Amino acid sequence: MNRRAFVSGLGATFVGPFRAGAQQRNIPKVGVLWPNPPATFEDLRAGLIDLGYVEGRNITFEYRWVQGKLDQLPQFADELVKSKVDVIITLAPQAAIAVKQATQTIPIVVVAIGDPVASGLVSNLAHPGGNLTGTTRMLSEMSAKHVELLAQVVPSLSRLVVLWNPENSSHTPALKAAQVTARSLGIHVRPMEVRNLTDLESVFTFVARDKPDGLLFLADPVFFINLRRVADLIAANHLPAVSNFVEFARLGGLIGYAASLPEEFHRAASYVDKILKGAKAGDLPIQQPTKFDLFINAKTARDLGLTIPPSLLLRADQIIE
Repeated sequence: MNRRAFVSGLGATFVGPFRAGAQQRNIPKVGVLWPNPPATFEDLRAGLIDLGYVEGRNITFEYRWVQGKLDQLPQFADELVKSKVDVIITLAPQAAIAVKQATQTIPIVVVAIGDPVASGLVSNLAHPGGNLTGTTRMLSEMSAKHVELLAQVVPSLSRLVVLWNPENSSHTPALKAAQVTARSLGIHVRPMEVRNLTDLESVFTFVARDKPDGLLFLADPVFFINLRRVADLIAANHLPAVSNFVEFARLGGLIGYAASLPEEFHRAASYVDKILKGAKAGDLPIQQPTKFDLFINAKTARDLGLTIPPSLLLRADQIIE
């Protein structure tokens, strides 16, 4: 997928092709509960295509595009269960929990979930058991790394705002990990709760007044759905910021560092394939990422009067001028 096209299309609606009569044939039906913009499903679709699945020919989809309506996740999950899908694909703890509560029998594949153990979805990554498996983005470890990266670029960093969503069950351990690392570096963390766009706007009223040295926002659909607005608010406040979304750097943010989502989506596609061929979800270990992407916006660094250390420039997968 062309990520530049994706960034310009954040929030656009995508509905995949569907051939009339396809459901009348005995072909698998996959439920999709997707909190992020529909365009972000394309990497997973590409993974399924690589495995020989063609929509309407040997696979069909039942879509539920959440479009920011996170409060409707339980309803959408129930609808997918009632439609008798063969497997459900989703991402983000809020959606995964909604699906898990809706069914204990239909296999569930979660994509890039922050912390499936802390979220109570599984008790063990290697042997998840039950009806759920997928991939994790190791949010706690990544959040600690984000603090380290920002401190390397901003040597004077002493006050860091961390935006988190208490409704995301992966965020409490991720926030603690960020705080531990910050404390070891002599950085004071100010956590600020963001549950929706209204909270986001209110938080930046405080940020404009308090003028912290930097900002980190944890991976969550609330931030991803509103990523352009987040980037604009950060730019307006002239803040060095880091996030778990590499697209953030393309939108003017200083640093984006994350597990490679295309890789995770392709791994999730392979799990859908295995399950449709008879594997039990609970027997498939939840996979941890092996590839990480570092995007740095050099123009933003210059505008903020910052110098990117050569060691980071050498590690960067993309430098945006």
